[in-house]
Amino acid sequence: MKLLVAALESELSAFPEELDGFDRLVTGPGKLPATYALTRALDAKTYDEVVVVGTAGSIEKGRPYAVHEIATAVQHDVIDLDGVVGRHVSLPPQVTTGGEGVVIATGDHFVNDAEVTAVIRPMGAALVDMETYAYIWVAGQFGVPIRAFRAVSDQAEDGALADFREAIARCSIELREVIRAEYGV
Repeated sequence: MKLLVAALESELSAFPEELDGFDRLVTGPGKLPATYALTRALDAKTYDEVVVVGTAGSIEKGRPYAVHEIATAVQHDVIDLDGVVGRHVSLPPQVTTGGEGVVIATGDHFVNDAEVTAVIRPMGAALVDMETYAYIWVAGQFGVPIRAFRAVSDQAEDGALADFREAIARCSIELREVIRAEYGV
């Protein structure tokens, strides 16, 4: 059995309530709700794989509005004791799925500002979101394989929130097609 995970119910709007071979988990947005909900789920039941679906903002110019698989996640909203942005005092600077794909920068706020994306971009990330780092870290703590798919909803700059609200249904349809193609369900 696999666990299908999303932060928001709306990210799963194109998915059937029951998906053969998958349990479903909606965690809520942000790193703490994501960590809490996924930890509880993995502590309660053994899964063969965690499959994350959701939206992300693009911070890379020219990145297509499409679904991208995530290989690595960093945190853009932490600073270590030496003042290094993106480095947590006790967590690894990056976590990986073990697969191929893009780098995503995770933080606990919705990124919709060109000045903020300019600070995040040098971290090597193409996308931003609010949960992926937490999901990958938790799955790693349980030794469960994880794949994460993020559909680009906006450009993470001025007007991104309006773009996100308009794009969420489109993103869910795109994510559903990827899961159908990858898992045959």
